[in-house]
Amino acid sequence: MTKDQKVVAIQEIKDLLQDAKVVYVADLDGLNAGKSSDFRRQAFKQNIKVKVVKNTLLQKAMEQIEGVDYSEMFPSFKGNTALMIADTANAPAKLIQGFRKKEEKPALKSAFVQETFYIGDNNLDMLANIKSREEMIGEIIGLLQSPIQRVVSALQNKPETVEAKAEEAAPVVEETPAEAPEAAAESTEETSAE
Repeated sequence: MTKDQKVVAIQEIKDLLQDAKVVYVADLDGLNAGKSSDFRRQAFKQNIKVKVVKNTLLQKAMEQIEGVDYSEMFPSFKGNTALMIADTANAPAKLIQGFRKKEEKPALKSAFVQETFYIGDNNLDMLANIKSREEMIGEIIGLLQSPIQRVVSALQNKPETVEAKAEEAAPVVEETPAEAPEAAAESTEETSAE
C-alpha cells in the first residue's frame, strides 16, 4: 500500500468515526467469503456499517479524532479487524451473538458505547443487553404516562359518580323538607286569620 493509499484509507476511517457514538471492533478471522458476505448483509439490514481495516491505520485514524481518546482500545487491535459503526448501542452485539449461534466468529475485540470502553469478548452479553436510547425513552414515557392515565381515568369517572349520587340523593331531600315547611306555614296562616 502506497503512502497516498494509506492517507486515503485513514481519511475514510476518520469519516466513519467522526460522529460515531457506537464503535465496535470485531475479529472476523476464520469466516470464509460466503459467511463474511452473509455477515455484512445482515449488518446492512440493521443499519450497521462494517469495514475491514488494518490495525495500524485504524489506530492512526482514532488518534486523529478529536473529543474521544480511543487509546484504551488499541491493545485489542491484533489480527483481522472489522470496524462496526451503528446508531443503536446494542445492535452490533446482537448481530455478533446471533451469528455466533452457528459460527465461532466473529469475536468482539473492543467497543466504545455510551462513552464507555468495553475490552474483550467477555463483554458481549452485557453489550447485547444494553438498552438503546429509543428503548429507554419509550420506557420513561411509559412510566410517566402511567400515573397520568390513572389521573385522567379518575377524573373522567369522578363526575359520573358525583352526578349519580346527587341525583339519587336529591329527590329524597327535595320532597320531604320542601313540602313540610309550606304546609306548616299555610296551616299557621289559616288559624291566625280566624
